[in-house]
Amino acid sequence: MNVRRSAAVLAAVGVLAAAAPATAAGPSPSPKAALPSGLYGTSDPAYDGVWRQSLTLIAQRTLGYRPAAQAVDWLAGQQCASGAFAAFRADPAKACDSKVMVDTNNTAAAVQALQATGGHHDAVGKAVTWLKSVQNKDGGWGYSPGGASDTNSTSVVVGTLAAVGTDPADVRKASKSPYDLLAAMAIPCDQDGGGALAFQPDKKGKLAANADATAAGVLGALGKGFVAEAGKAPAQEACAKAGHPTPAQVADNAGAYLAAAVAKTGHLQSALPGAEDQPDYGNTADTVVALAADGRAEQAKKAYGWLEKNAGKWAAQSGPAAYAQLILAAHAVGAQPGDFGGTSLVRSLNALGPLPQMAATGYQQETKSDGGSGFGVWWFVGVCLVAGIGVGFLLSGRKKRQP
Repeated sequence: MNVRRSAAVLAAVGVLAAAAPATAAGPSPSPKAALPSGLYGTSDPAYDGVWRQSLTLIAQRTLGYRPAAQAVDWLAGQQCASGAFAAFRADPAKACDSKVMVDTNNTAAAVQALQATGGHHDAVGKAVTWLKSVQNKDGGWGYSPGGASDTNSTSVVVGTLAAVGTDPADVRKASKSPYDLLAAMAIPCDQDGGGALAFQPDKKGKLAANADATAAGVLGALGKGFVAEAGKAPAQEACAKAGHPTPAQVADNAGAYLAAAVAKTGHLQSALPGAEDQPDYGNTADTVVALAADGRAEQAKKAYGWLEKNAGKWAAQSGPAAYAQLILAAHAVGAQPGDFGGTSLVRSLNALGPLPQMAATGYQQETKSDGGSGFGVWWFVGVCLVAGIGVGFLLSGRKKRQP
């Protein structure tokens, strides 16, 4: 998942173009349509404006930064009166109508970002109420309201519920919780792809392993959002059979699948049409977070090491969401995003929009340094600030995959 919801977008929109922001910088905006000053990135925001903004703000808060007010205000201003968010609204002053395609993924991501930045209690509450109102009877969520549930959408909503202090197990429809949906998407250990999660069953009800959905599902089953730290070691290294697996067993089995998937090369392969034998940088970054959260530190660090050597150009081409993903991967394994293969992910991300601030003069000192090595101090300070004042939305404990 470059943006953890690419599979959901493909399923909902039905066109490969909808996933363009997940795999490349995307088409340039029309010369007549200037980008909003508070928005991060320079590519057309039509498909990923809210998503990339949300991940950016989350990454900044995780590092201890205070995002620029205009960046937060832009995100909050994208909300519809119903509480939902669409991928992008060019004219947020205009009321949302039936033509505005709101969805669960952008809504959930925006909630996590606004919760992390603080000061938007009403907006967060309305969005969570809307998310609960579109829960499906199987306990999960689809990308679009009323759409068939999928692992990715369900997982990002789970992370949002946890971020606002709601136990996902208590959010039910027809007696089903989101954990029931995730368990239903888990492939039994004795089947092909055992341990992995499917994005959705096919028309015959068969489940097929999907690395993107599996990475998302690990965090969903663990009740985590985009920000995750190293978890305790799994009960078993390999996939363990269970009639109706608990959320922890779903996560551990999925973690075993991901660990095996990156064991040889350190990365996942792209599943996009026409991308044979190409690395999947975004899903690999999500896999790092998932493996770390599931307590598989060694495998997570190996995959992160591969990213550090190979993902710099991808991030530069892809923009804010990619930089944010790599920062969150660094956070998960305790690495320094200020020195990512000789490049500062932090400076690179912050340069794409309004400059955030850190307590005292931390940000100014970091940006004035010539190299990435000096950022280690501020990375440490940022983490301490986050831990000390309780900001960030899921420091106590999930990221979009192609079917």
